[in-house]
Parts: sequence; structure tokens; C-alpha cells
Amino acid sequence: MAAGAAEAVAAVVEVGSAQQFEELLRLRAKSLLVVHFWAPWAPQCAQMNDVMAELAKEQPQVSFVKLEAEAVPEVSEKYEISSVPTFLFFKNSQKIDRLDGAHAPELTKKVQRHASSGSFPPSGNEHPKEDLNLRLKKLTHAAPCMLFMKGTPQEPRCGFSKQMVEILNKHSIQFGSFDVFSDAEVRQGLKTYSNWPTYPQLYVSGELIGGLDIIKELEASDELDTICPKAPKLEERLKVLTNKASVMLFMKGNKQEAKCGFSKQILEILNNTGVEYETFDILEDEEVRQGLKTYSNWPTYPQLYVKGELVGGLDIVKELRDNGELLPVLKGGN
Repeated sequence: MAAGAAEAVAAVVEVGSAQQFEELLRLRAKSLLVVHFWAPWAPQCAQMNDVMAELAKEQPQVSFVKLEAEAVPEVSEKYEISSVPTFLFFKNSQKIDRLDGAHAPELTKKVQRHASSGSFPPSGNEHPKEDLNLRLKKLTHAAPCMLFMKGTPQEPRCGFSKQMVEILNKHSIQFGSFDVFSDAEVRQGLKTYSNWPTYPQLYVSGELIGGLDIIKELEASDELDTICPKAPKLEERLKVLTNKASVMLFMKGNKQEAKCGFSKQILEILNNTGVEYETFDILEDEEVRQGLKTYSNWPTYPQLYVKGELVGGLDIVKELRDNGELLPVLKGGN
């Protein structure tokens, strides 16, 4: 088949060997080359192959390649492919970007961006190294206990990350998490920053504790509970939340976007008083949503608190407004 015909059909090329892959990198050096590392057993890979076929029609100037990750291990290992689907982007035979996971909108966005930027690599001056280190410092301090993992606590994407989450949850340890698949810069940069080559990585107060093996050792020696902060009991947590600001509103949605009519009305009333207040979106946290009903003995939302004490819901707030009592109550009167 002539090369021109292949371009016209904009087919996705299947690569079966490392030699073929290197050859393609050389031949397609002038254009953007998008490589999908896939596996026949993963249904999300089949979906992403369909997405790629559509993109190939829309972007005939871009070369799209499928490479079965386990069939060509030398290429997969070279580019640290540890899960499928993973997409690598090449220009001038150099890797310029990466996308882990089945994120069709993100893939489309990256293809469009790299296809329209004539030169390679965009990363050079976007985040100087100092900026990356500053960012990593902030991320490692984002919570008292921070887990950098593959996937999320709800959906871990490797066995080691899954085991780590299970151990932390078993010990009721409160932790924040960061999905290293969501950001290639963080994923690579943190290995150098912490001098630790693998994931997951657990940090306490910004200091690296270690990976899964170390956490297992700490668990076995009963030291884990002394190192990592425990999740507060629900009642303690609710007490802290209701006292987070002088005026606290527990609602569906947030200040910017109410997600039910009652919450929208109460926002309008509070905004008209000019009093500062904070909100908590109960739709984001099922434990708080259910627990607060019992804690306050109030079955519905929104709920308004002043200095940690429940004032009531929308009807009571309307009543106080109509009686001219709302402002004094919000300012801490009885």
C-alpha cells in the first residue's frame, strides 16, 4: 500500500516490534506521533482505540499508533508503561507528553494542542525546575498525611496502591491523596524530589515515610499509629466543622452554585445581610450529610449554625428575617 493512501484513510497503525516502533519514530519525526499502549483484555482500551480512530479522521496530519504493551515489553519498559491504557506523544522522535488512563476528552485536548503547536517540546519553560520543586513541596504538605498513588482511594489503579489504602483505612488514618497518573510532571519529579523511585509514597508533615514495604513494617511493629494522624471521630469532626466559621451554612452545593431551591433561597437571604459566612457542601461528603442530621437532631438541609449552635433551616431563617431578628442572631446574639 502506498504511503499516500495510508495517510488518506488516516488509519491507526499497529506496531508489533521494538524495531518497527523505532523505525516509525524516525519516519514520522516531522509530525505529531500518538502511541496507544493497550491490552486486548482491558475493555477501556477498546473504547480508547475507537476514540483514536475518530481522532485519526479529524487530524489526518497526526500519526496514530497502537502498541500492545505486553507484546512489546522492551518499548513498554523503556517508557515506564505500568498500566493500560497509556498514551505517549512524540515530536522530532522525542517524547513530549503522556496521558495515563481512559480519558477521551483529555486525549482529544492534548492531540489538538500538540498538533497545532508547530514546535516541540512545550514543557521547556512552562514550569522551571524551581517551580516544580515548590509545587511538590506544597503537594507533600497539602494534608498532614499525604499519599501519592496510582489512581484514587476509591479506585486504586495498581495492587500496591490498593494495599496501601487498605492499611491506612484499617487504622482509621486520615489522609489526602494525589493521583500520579493525573500529572506526568509530578509523577516523574517526585521520584527525584524524594529520591524514591516507585509509587505509592506516603508523606507525613511533608516528610517522606516510604512506600508499601515500609508502611507494612511500621504496621507490624505498631509504630504506624504513632506516626500518622488518626481520622477524628465523626462527632469531633462535626464539632470542628460547625465551628469552622462564626456563621456556617451546611447546604447542597456552595456559595457559587446552590444545588437545590432551598439552599438557593437561604444564600440569597444571607447575602442580603452582608454578614460573612462559610459553606459546606453536604453532597461532597456522605458521612457529614448523614451524621449532621443526628448530631443536630435536624433531618433536612440547609442547616445554619452560628458559633457552633444550630439556628435552623430555611423556614426559621425566613421567620427571623421577617421579624428583624436575623442580623442580631448572625452577629452572635441569642
